[in-house]
Amino acid sequence: MLGRIPNEQYNVLSTEYVQEQKLIKDTIPKLEEQLEQLKSSFFNTERFVEKAKQYTEIKELTQELLGLFIEKIAVGERSKKYSRTAAQEIRIYYRDVRFEGNPEEDDLPEVAKKDDSAA
Repeated sequence: MLGRIPNEQYNVLSTEYVQEQKLIKDTIPKLEEQLEQLKSSFFNTERFVEKAKQYTEIKELTQELLGLFIEKIAVGERSKKYSRTAAQEIRIYYRDVRFEGNPEEDDLPEVAKKDDSAA
């Protein structure tokens, strides 16, 4: 089957090709940005590990050490108000470390949950 394809089929294929090219051109900058975020995250993780190597034997937890490794600690509300045994969410945000290349704080995974029933 050699020869020309019908104009209608050419137009359909041409339109699909143009749409695919536009999608690829739109996707490339997003992927490059994600790659840069991952590279940055990797570099920050290496920096975090280098800091941690300096403190292999911590005998006392000081404010300086906390400030060096922890950006912030977020304590959520209890599932039942005024209950001493209700579960409570605690998130620890480490300096220089982001999870899965996502710098959004709300998207960071939960690090720990505290259950006050042991107290």
